[in-house]
Amino acid sequence: MKKPLLFLVLLFLVYGVQAQDGTIQGKIINPINNEPIPFANVIIQGLDLGAVSDEEGNYSISGIEPGLYNIKASFVGFKSKTFYEVQVGRARPVQLDFELEEDASNLEEVVVDSEFSRSEETPLSARKLNANEIERYPGGNRDISRVIQSLPGVASTASFRNDIIIRGGAPSENKFFVDEIEVPVINHFATQGSSGGPVGILNVNLIKNVEVISGGFPANRMNSLSSFFEFQLKDGRRDRMFTQVTVGASELTLSNEGPIGENTTYIFSARRSYLQGLFRLLGLPFLPTFNDFTFKTKTRINDKTELTVLGVGAIDQFSLNFDVPDEENSEERENRLYLLDNLPISTQWNYATGLKLKRYRDNGFWTFVLSRNMLNNRAYKYAQNDESTEDNLLFDYLSQESENKFRAENSVFKDGLTFQYGVNYEFSRYLIENFDRQVLVDDGQELNISSVSLFNSYGGFVMASKKYLDDRLLVNGGLRIDGSDFGETAANPLNQLSPRFSTSYQIRENLFWNVNAGIYYQKPPYTVLGFQNNEGAFVNQDNDVRFIRATHYISGLEWQFPAKNRKVSAELFYKKYDNYPSSVRNGIALSNLGADFGVIGNEPVRSDAEGRAYGLELLAQQRLFNDFYGIAAITLVRSEFTNPNTGYLPSSWDNQFIVSLTAGKRLPKDWEIGGRWRFLGGTPFTPYDLQASSLRSNWDLFNRGRFDFNRINAERLKSFHQLDLRIDKKYFFDNWNLNWYFDIQNAYNFQAEQQPDLVPQRDDQDQLVVDPEDPSRYLLREVPNPAGTVLPTIGLIIEF
Repeated sequence: MKKPLLFLVLLFLVYGVQAQDGTIQGKIINPINNEPIPFANVIIQGLDLGAVSDEEGNYSISGIEPGLYNIKASFVGFKSKTFYEVQVGRARPVQLDFELEEDASNLEEVVVDSEFSRSEETPLSARKLNANEIERYPGGNRDISRVIQSLPGVASTASFRNDIIIRGGAPSENKFFVDEIEVPVINHFATQGSSGGPVGILNVNLIKNVEVISGGFPANRMNSLSSFFEFQLKDGRRDRMFTQVTVGASELTLSNEGPIGENTTYIFSARRSYLQGLFRLLGLPFLPTFNDFTFKTKTRINDKTELTVLGVGAIDQFSLNFDVPDEENSEERENRLYLLDNLPISTQWNYATGLKLKRYRDNGFWTFVLSRNMLNNRAYKYAQNDESTEDNLLFDYLSQESENKFRAENSVFKDGLTFQYGVNYEFSRYLIENFDRQVLVDDGQELNISSVSLFNSYGGFVMASKKYLDDRLLVNGGLRIDGSDFGETAANPLNQLSPRFSTSYQIRENLFWNVNAGIYYQKPPYTVLGFQNNEGAFVNQDNDVRFIRATHYISGLEWQFPAKNRKVSAELFYKKYDNYPSSVRNGIALSNLGADFGVIGNEPVRSDAEGRAYGLELLAQQRLFNDFYGIAAITLVRSEFTNPNTGYLPSSWDNQFIVSLTAGKRLPKDWEIGGRWRFLGGTPFTPYDLQASSLRSNWDLFNRGRFDFNRINAERLKSFHQLDLRIDKKYFFDNWNLNWYFDIQNAYNFQAEQQPDLVPQRDDQDQLVVDPEDPSRYLLREVPNPAGTVLPTIGLIIEF
C-alpha cells in the first residue's frame, strides 16, 4: 500500500493543479409529469454565474473554480430548490438534475426554499442530509448509520455498533427504503429480529441524500413504529464513465457509473473489508470480515415511463481470535477469555433486489414496485470452543427470512389537491433449524426444532392533502389498513385500522406550526412469528400474537431563514405502545432487547407489554454559508415499558438526555476541518443474579451470568460523551481528483461505562476456580467493561 500512496504524492508534486475550470450541467423537470421545464434559472450562490434551461430543460454552467457551492434553480409558479455543498472539480462535469414542484396558486416565484420546507405528506419530523454532508461527517468514517446520529431524537449505544434509537424506541422499530424499494437490512452483522450492526452496508459514494422521518408518517408507509429512512441513490452519469476508489483503514471500495446505451444509466459499488487485520492489531477477541455490493440502473423507456432496477447485498463472516498475550493484566485476560467463551462463530448474508416502474401522465403518475429480500443467519457455539466432539455443542442456529413484495400506488395532482391511494401484498417464508442445549422446553428437553412458516400480508391506503387560507394552512389526512395471517386478530385488517392526520400553519413568513396525530402498526419479528416447540406447535401463533401498535402525538414550531441557509425547530412528541411482545421465559418486554449480536424473539411470547416515550426535540441547522456549516440537536426523552407483573419502568433505551453538536469550516486552498461532540445520558440495565450465576450447573451450560429479572433495569450506567474530529484536503487535476482525510473517533479517549462482565476466577492454568466453601459453585467476580478507544483513520479517495 505504501508504494501507490507515494506514487500519488509524487504525482501531485510534479504536476500540481491545472488551470482548467469545472462545469455543472443537468436537467430541470416537473416531477408530477416528468416534463422538462424550459427557461428556468440556475444560479451559483455567491458567484456571478448562472444559466437558463433550454426547451428540453437542459442547462450548463462552465468556468467554475473547484470547490463547494450551493446551486439554486427557480421558475415562476414553482418552488425554488437548492442543492447545498455541491462539489465541483476539473475531472468531469457535475451532473445535477432538479425537480421543481408546482405551486400553481402563486404566479410569482415562491420564496421558501423546498430544501428546507416540509413535503405535503410529511410536514414535520423529517430531516434531510445530502451527499457531501454524509461523506465528510466527523467520526462517521463514511458510514451512513453513524452520520444519522447527528440528527435530533437519534441515540445510539456507546459500543461500536450502529443500533439506531429514535425518540426512545427500540432499534427494531425502524424501516429503510432505497429509491422507494424496501431494504430491511442496512448493517453488516445485523441482530436478527432487531437491527443495528457495527458497519453500514450502503456505500456513501452512491447516496444522493437521506431523509429521516421520525413521526407523522404518510399513509403509504407501513410496518414501522419509530422511523422511516428514505435513501435516494444518485443516477448514473449520462455522458461518460466515472470511477471512484476509496482506501480506508478498514476497507477498500470501488464505485463506477456511466451510460449503457442512449436511454439507460448504471451505478454500482463493491467493497471488501480488512477489518479483521485492524481488530487483530487492537487485540480484540473477534475478527469480522465483510463484503457488500450495490447497483442501480435507470432506463428511460419513453418520455412517460421509467424503470429502475436496484440490488443491495452483503456477506459477513465472524471468527474468533484465540491469541491471548501472556503479558496482559489479569482483568484484561479474564475479559478476553470470557468473550471467547461466549461469542459464537457466525456467518450471515443478505440481499434485497427490486424493480420500480414509474408511469407518468399530465396530472400525476403510477408507481409499481416489485421486490425480494432475504436474510440467512447461522451461528453455533461449542463449550470451551472445543469442536472435537458433538457433545460439546451448546447451540447450532440457522434461519432464513425471505420476502416477496408488490406495491402499486397512484398519485394525482389537480387544482391544488394531492390525492394518493394504493395497495400492497407480501408473501414471506421463514425457515428455522435450531438446536439449543441452553434452552429447556416444557418437558425438560433441549430445544431441537426444524420448521418452515409461510405468511401472507396485505394492505391498502388512501391519503390526500390540500392548502387553504391563501396557502398558509396545509392539511393532510390518510387512512390505511393492514392484515396478515400469522394470527387470528391480525388476519382481520379492520383490527389494524390506521388513521393519520397532519397539519402545518404558516404563522409568519418563515414561522410554521406543525401538528400530527396517528396510529401505526408493525409486525412482530419472524423469530417470534415462526417460533415452534419440540412438538411442532407454533406457540406464538396459537397465542394469537398481534401487530404491535404505537399512537403518536406531535406538535412543534419551525423557523426558516432561507437567506442564510438556516432553520431552527422545536417539537414535542408522545408515543404510546400497545401489544408489545414480552418473553414468557423471563418476563421482559422484547423492546428492552436488541443491542448486541445474536437473535431476538426466538422464544414463546405474549402480546401484553405496553410502553410510552415522550420528550422535547430541539434543532438548529446551518447549511453551508460563508464557508461554515453545523447542526446542533438536543433531545430530552423518557422511554418506559411495562413488563409482566410490573408497572412502567425505564426501558433499555431511556437515555433521558441526548446532545449532538456538529460543525465544520472550509479553509483556503481546499482544506476543510470538522468536529462532532455528542452526549448521551446513561441507560438502565438489569443486574446479575449472583446466586443463580455462580452455580456450576448454570455456568457450565451458559458460560455467562444469569440476569435478575425481578430487578429489570434497576441500575443505570454513567453518561457517555465523545469527540470526533476530521480534516480533509482535496486536489483537483484535469482528469482526476484526489481527496485524503484524517478522521479521529473518540479524540480524548473517553471510556464509556458498560454493564460489568461477570467472569469466573481462573487459576494459573486458566481453569475455573471452585468455591472452597460450596463445591457446587464457582468463584465469580464483576470486571469493568469499558467501551472506547482513540480510533484514527486515514483515507484516500481517487476519482477519475
